[in-house]
Amino acid sequence: MSAPTVGEYVLTRLRAWGVQRVFGYPGDGSNGLNLAFHADDTPDFIQTRHEELAAFAACAHAKLTGEIGVCMATSGPGAIHLLNGLYDAKLDHAPVLAIVGQQQRMSLGGSYQQEVDLASLFKDVASEFVQVCMTPEQMPHLIDRALRIALAQRTVTCLIVPADLQEMPAADPPRTHGAVQTSLGYRPPIVVPHDGELRRAAAILNDGARVAMLVGRGAREAAAEVQEVAELLGAGVAKALNGRAVISDELPYVTGPIGLLGSKPSADMMDGCDTLLMIGTSFPYSEWLPEPGQARGVQIDLDGRMLGIRHPNECNLVGDARETLRRLIALLVRKEDRSWQAQIERGVERWWQILDERAQQSADPLNPQLVFSELSTRLPDRAILLADSGSATNWWARHLRMRAGMDTALSGTLATMCPAVPYALGAKLAHPDRPVIACIGDGAMQMLGLNGLIDLMAYADRWSEQDPRLVVLVLNNGDLNQVTWEQRVLAGDAKLEASQTLPPFDYAAFAAQIGMEAIRINAPEQVGPAWDRALAAGRPALIDAITDPEVPPLPPHIRPEHAKGFARALLKGDPESGRLIRRTIKGKLAEILTR
Repeated sequence: MSAPTVGEYVLTRLRAWGVQRVFGYPGDGSNGLNLAFHADDTPDFIQTRHEELAAFAACAHAKLTGEIGVCMATSGPGAIHLLNGLYDAKLDHAPVLAIVGQQQRMSLGGSYQQEVDLASLFKDVASEFVQVCMTPEQMPHLIDRALRIALAQRTVTCLIVPADLQEMPAADPPRTHGAVQTSLGYRPPIVVPHDGELRRAAAILNDGARVAMLVGRGAREAAAEVQEVAELLGAGVAKALNGRAVISDELPYVTGPIGLLGSKPSADMMDGCDTLLMIGTSFPYSEWLPEPGQARGVQIDLDGRMLGIRHPNECNLVGDARETLRRLIALLVRKEDRSWQAQIERGVERWWQILDERAQQSADPLNPQLVFSELSTRLPDRAILLADSGSATNWWARHLRMRAGMDTALSGTLATMCPAVPYALGAKLAHPDRPVIACIGDGAMQMLGLNGLIDLMAYADRWSEQDPRLVVLVLNNGDLNQVTWEQRVLAGDAKLEASQTLPPFDYAAFAAQIGMEAIRINAPEQVGPAWDRALAAGRPALIDAITDPEVPPLPPHIRPEHAKGFARALLKGDPESGRLIRRTIKGKLAEILTR
């Protein structure tokens, strides 16, 4: 039996670390890695239609499991295509390893075909660790370090493997000067603040009369503790987009999303609080947080580099969210005055009424809010809800009422288009027993999503026997809608049709062609039955919803600068001025009538 190659050793080592699948696309610069899958079918090679899809799927795996995601690409253009998905992982602190091929070592420096300085290319996205393997004896410690650092730092790492090296016999490092020995395994430590800092934080929170809490994905494993702290302090809880699944929206004091895509009770709570507790979030928009000097601040984050940069806090705690909250709970005193929390709960109740009223308003042909409102009442238990970036994210953030046991993912910090469909692939392969629903706009669907649908059908048999429910919702409004509204409201200019209008496309017809359950809707009475049909289809389904692009994604508070920008856009002759005014009045009227 011949000795394993370096490429085969890489797969053996990935398997020893517990990696079950590698997302990728082959090429001659990675042949020695790709062909190694002949020798062993674990990890499983998941071929995607594009390397960017592979990186997104690996990112989703990391976000939804806490395990490392792995993607693979060839040299040159294949490696370049990974970058967007890798930046999504890096910015949202998801551990992902990219393994990429390179030209033969003797070719490097010769301006050879597809020769790219990959170490420089990946130096930012994989800033914690990017290395070129130059000898077989290097590979053991490089693969171990790449995996361990990605997990320890919750970041992206990159391993570059020249083509000729991939097919060389694997070798252990010798016991000699200059050799590096290595070993398997990583388990994250439990990090907690010093007792004195915990007491200082508790004193601030106990002293507050109107406490607001803001949680992000860093609090994902601390749902019970977040709830207990909120009930002790009589606080309300807002959620950054990456933290949507941390705590159930069924709790009456959970105000939901925050910011431009947020809720009115979240904005009101931040405006009225005297104390702010931030847990596992780097929510960047300080204009939606309490004004400096208004509220005393406490922040908990595992990464000390992220502390104190969003709000001028009095106490910054470096620690794991769950363990830190457990120790903090023992120091907190239950507030007898519940009037602040009661005020928040009344605001939350009114907000859900406003959303229901807005969803029922007429539009041409469909109100996108109705599509999400009808889904919300039908959400299956343990559903994984995925969002792309665009105007659909507004309705996904506001109208879907999360329950305990559900999970979510989106590109929270990079806010890139196109992750929703490859996220669905990563989600269903990682959790074949859970329903998955991905929400995406037509811009992202035309950009990359159509290719991703082919991947979903190619691997649907992997989950069909456990839970076949996978639904992709496309908001088909013929417009790059989020940017259109930003042009109007933030830039104060009319919609530029040359840049914003999309070519028409029948997404349902495409979905039917590749074997999906395909549903096209353009009337309000079709929405509920469409969701019922899609969730009962027994195979991946796509809903092509023809929605009105002029339904405004109204912010929770219309700030003066937003109103002025909108007015300037109308004065400059926006092509949809009449419809814009009518839709905006309807939306604000619903808010006024529920007060």
